[in-house]
Amino acid sequence: MQVFKEFQIEAAHLLPNLPDTHKCRRLHGHSFLILVTVEGQLDPQLGWVIDFADISLAFRPLFEKLDHHYLNEIEGLENPTSENLAHWIWERLVTALPGLASVQVKETCTAGCIYRGV
Repeated sequence: MQVFKEFQIEAAHLLPNLPDTHKCRRLHGHSFLILVTVEGQLDPQLGWVIDFADISLAFRPLFEKLDHHYLNEIEGLENPTSENLAHWIWERLVTALPGLASVQVKETCTAGCIYRGV
């Protein structure tokens, strides 16, 4: 079974490796929607896979580091594409959340990335 928790961050970034003529090369912001999915067995006593509060607790330090910040200034996010952001989040959650199945980052309503580890 898989369960997920959604988080929303507001953040600015630019993609430094693109040509100057590309719109994403200019500084801009997004309301990023991040879905953290955990997979596991349903606990018959509790009736859940994991407490949603545990997912929130694990994500909290990342939220504080990302929300209302300039992503390019965060170590490891110098080129903050959705793909790189999803991987960055995964690397920081994988030990804190046993059963981590995926990290999805949506930068718009219609575009995003799902990372399922290596």
